[in-house]
Amino acid sequence: MAELLYRLGRLCARRAWTVLAAWTVVLAVTVSGYLAFGGVLSSQVTIPGTATEEVSGKLADRFPSASGGNGAIVFSTTDSSAFTEAQRTGITAVLRSARELDGIATTVDPFATEGQLAEQTARITDGRRQLEEGRAQVAQLPAAQRAVAEEQLQAQSTTLDQSQRLIDMSAQVRTVSPDGAAAVAQVVFTEARLDVTPETKESVVEHVSAGVPDGVEADFSSDITQGVPEVLGVGEVAGVVIAAITLMIMLGAVVAAALPIVTALAGVGIGVTAALALSGVVEMLSITPVLGIMLGLAVGIDYCLFILNRHRRQLLDGVELHESIGLANGTSGNAVVFAGSTVLVALLALNVTGIGFLGLMGTVGAICVAVSVLLAVSLTPALLSLLGARILSRKARARIGRTHHGRAPSEPMSTGRAVLTVLGGLAVLLTIAVPALSMRLGLPDGSSEAASSTQYQAYKKIEEKFGAGVNGPLLVVADLPQPITEQARLVAEQVRVAERLLAVDGVTAVAPIGQSEDKTLLGFQVIPADGPSSSSTEQVVRDLRDLSPLPTDVRLGVAGSASGNIDISEQLAEALPGYLGLVLGLSLIILIFVFRSILVPLTATLGFILSLFATFGGITAIFQWGWLGAVFGVHDPNPVLSFLPTILIGILFGLAMDYQLFLVSGMREAYAHGAPARLAVRQGVHAGRTVVTAAAIIMIAVFGGFIFANTAIIRSLGFGLAFGVLTDAFLVRMLLIPAVMHLLGRSAWWIPRRLDNLLPNVDVEGAALERNHPAATAGTLER
Repeated sequence: MAELLYRLGRLCARRAWTVLAAWTVVLAVTVSGYLAFGGVLSSQVTIPGTATEEVSGKLADRFPSASGGNGAIVFSTTDSSAFTEAQRTGITAVLRSARELDGIATTVDPFATEGQLAEQTARITDGRRQLEEGRAQVAQLPAAQRAVAEEQLQAQSTTLDQSQRLIDMSAQVRTVSPDGAAAVAQVVFTEARLDVTPETKESVVEHVSAGVPDGVEADFSSDITQGVPEVLGVGEVAGVVIAAITLMIMLGAVVAAALPIVTALAGVGIGVTAALALSGVVEMLSITPVLGIMLGLAVGIDYCLFILNRHRRQLLDGVELHESIGLANGTSGNAVVFAGSTVLVALLALNVTGIGFLGLMGTVGAICVAVSVLLAVSLTPALLSLLGARILSRKARARIGRTHHGRAPSEPMSTGRAVLTVLGGLAVLLTIAVPALSMRLGLPDGSSEAASSTQYQAYKKIEEKFGAGVNGPLLVVADLPQPITEQARLVAEQVRVAERLLAVDGVTAVAPIGQSEDKTLLGFQVIPADGPSSSSTEQVVRDLRDLSPLPTDVRLGVAGSASGNIDISEQLAEALPGYLGLVLGLSLIILIFVFRSILVPLTATLGFILSLFATFGGITAIFQWGWLGAVFGVHDPNPVLSFLPTILIGILFGLAMDYQLFLVSGMREAYAHGAPARLAVRQGVHAGRTVVTAAAIIMIAVFGGFIFANTAIIRSLGFGLAFGVLTDAFLVRMLLIPAVMHLLGRSAWWIPRRLDNLLPNVDVEGAALERNHPAATAGTLER
């Protein structure tokens, strides 16, 4: 592979303009493909086959009026006073006209609903009055007629009592707040929740916002306003700027610092637009291209930097331009290909979880990483050829051929220092990991949005005026063994089922919402005591499902956004251990091939586990416990994003193996050249620390820029990746692993003879290439 990359590097250097034109054409093709075939991105996380999905399918088939997606609009007065009659009329008018919009099945007027409830109460009161009058009249009838009449009156009394019971159980399901200053309207879409297009949602927001009466403001729930997240903000730009500053400090030349950023941006453009071109034929989560942008920027800069840094050192040693480009591509480029391959394997392995959107996220990430690798070993040599000696500063060019590299360390670290480093490192990592023991998984709700957003305002107003549970109502369906056609029997069955639902701990209200056309399915709205992401609501969902079947063979199902989020989180949690085991197994196999050792792969894998759980602990402390919330924009702590741990395992594994490769391969090279095992450890760290430190800082800066995004999902993903790289690169790879390697000494490189004979020679660093091309002087061996 090294020789092949050497030839590729020289070829690209000689045909630089052709290579540049070819990649420009590729970028144009992918952009055109996106514009021609790109589809709509989904803002809803879904997993087919969950209990919620099964209930939703049943509703779509047998109860279509209750199966459409819906969202809430919260109307409130600007001065916190009760709505005036004119304001009520204006709200009713704008909701009625909104029914004419494309994709809208109906809107539910909160004031009409309030009036209907009052009418029902009045009818029951009137019915009781008539019942008393009837009893007085029945008392005057002959005995033979009196018995029949009393039986009829008793039936009417029972029906009235049951109707009153239904009203009492749904008393907390309000549409207008007790103070009359807020009202919640429902918008029902013609399509299911997952199929509602952004254009339909936007039309609702625009229409209602333009039509609200004076003195009234409208806020929209996340089911209406949640869309494709923004990925270019101040934080993201700041991350790239910090990366550029790091490159400037390390390389000392503007041209050299700009090169990795240019190639990374080109890679992002190609990789992300190529992936988005697939969105027209596959359902793609809106966060998917953001992940591609994160990875494309981070690895694109780092991979170009590895080759560029090697090339600059060789130029300073006097190596001819094209020869230096070829050698850099065959040595550092070879390591880049291997490092990128480990990231690709980890990301593509997400497909084995059996969870579609995770597999697609991994595939899109893998596409962006693959493009970054290809650009690094082809476009980078071409650009290096075009730039020539300008890749060096003027001062550095004056020293070409007269550069003297610092001498490698001649003494190993002390054993006492190694022991203290191991104990201190373990203590720090384990302490940071403690919060992970209480980590809960979930999906973000309106309280996770930016405090200034309409979603957050709608969520908090509902919580304040109507109760936290109204933000996450559950839809319970009762599947009857036989259809019910008589009204009295229907009311009696609704009361019987509703009472069982209301008896569940954590349920504050139950309201019937109707009956299917075939009369075999009853629907109920269930209001939990707490919000949709709370642990108590999770327990309510489990308890409701445990009620099924009821004694009369009525089977219950639970749906709704809160229920769906719980099901998705549970399925992701179940897939997590298996995926982690697969990644750890791959780690051991890959590292045994590379380092021809047993203990080195074991220590590397254990180090990855430590940094991973420390990352989980940091995420839990920040986003679930709310520590340093003001710094990271966490105003309302929530469960950890359900698919975040799985994504982090895949990405951080690949990046951890990158740093392991660039540091420990230097140790192995020094040991193979005759240095004592413990001295080789220090020489390997000395050789690779500069470029690894710069690469880690760049990744932390790029990922960290996304921490301040407006979307909760992007914030937690950016923090997780930045914190994961920080702990793995600096605590594990730069401190803990060298100390452990020192303590292991020669035994670190032990491998059974039979296994050693079976393993192929994986020359990751291109040592054989260096021997065949002596133009690479000894000084350039330091990365």
